[in-house]
Amino acid sequence: MSTWTCVRCQHSYHSDEGDLAHGISPGTSWDDLPEDWTCPDCKAPKFEFHQTTGGSRDGSGWATQG
Repeated sequence: MSTWTCVRCQHSYHSDEGDLAHGISPGTSWDDLPEDWTCPDCKAPKFEFHQTTGGSRDGSGWATQG
């Protein structure tokens, strides 16, 4: 599973869940998201997300991977 978190609003994209509300199927990797995909909550572009690891499902305690 790959998780990417928005630096603006802390929304997390989980590759194993996808983004069904926006037509992104479960299992879609971050690299396979369309370049114009934006955060479903605040509309931030992809470059404003950072890959994260650990923590809880709600995004609290996630650590940014460098």
